[in-house]
Amino acid sequence: MKIYHGSKEVIESPILNGSNKTNDYGPSFYTTLNYEDACIWACRNNSLGYVNEYEVNFENLKILDLTDRTKFSVLHWIAILLRFRVFEHSFTKLFQGRIQKIIERYYINLDEYDVIKGYRADDAYFRFPKEFIRGNISVELLEEVFSLGELGIQYAFQSEKAIKRLHFKKAELASKKYLGSYYKQVESATSLFDKVLEKSVDSNEGTRIGDLLK
Repeated sequence: MKIYHGSKEVIESPILNGSNKTNDYGPSFYTTLNYEDACIWACRNNSLGYVNEYEVNFENLKILDLTDRTKFSVLHWIAILLRFRVFEHSFTKLFQGRIQKIIERYYINLDEYDVIKGYRADDAYFRFPKEFIRGNISVELLEEVFSLGELGIQYAFQSEKAIKRLHFKKAELASKKYLGSYYKQVESATSLFDKVLEKSVDSNEGTRIGDLLK
């Protein structure tokens, strides 16, 4: 199976969290099965980057599929984001109790898995979980937002066993047509966020975080 990683560099030998940043699922090498998503990510700073292509065999790898709605809800995904993402100090201080309770109830131990399959929560969409923590968006609206498919699916390789399954095939410079595409996604997310928040403020329907934590 082909899998891709968009970057400013050619990466022949992937390593865990080579960027040294705190990402959605912790120290991992993040990839996608969608070539265009990789192109957009490679050009996210409005400059051309590379799409690294790998061949991967998932056989005998333990995979956590957070997109499987028969086993997991959006709350499991949010609990993982809350565990690894960095918030503003003021937000953490104000909502530490709620954050901790969501983690305690819904967090899944990722150490047991080689690969995490889940949504890609860039900064544009990260506002949705934050508004849920504030109590402004219901669980049902969150489910609606994250079922639209606009986030894209990523595969986070988080064990050495999994990393060794990535066999570098080639790297190519992304097409110029993808310049600015990342910011178009941000604009789309911003527009959606405004609509969802307006819809939520005008409605008393749905399950809010206060209901969950009673």
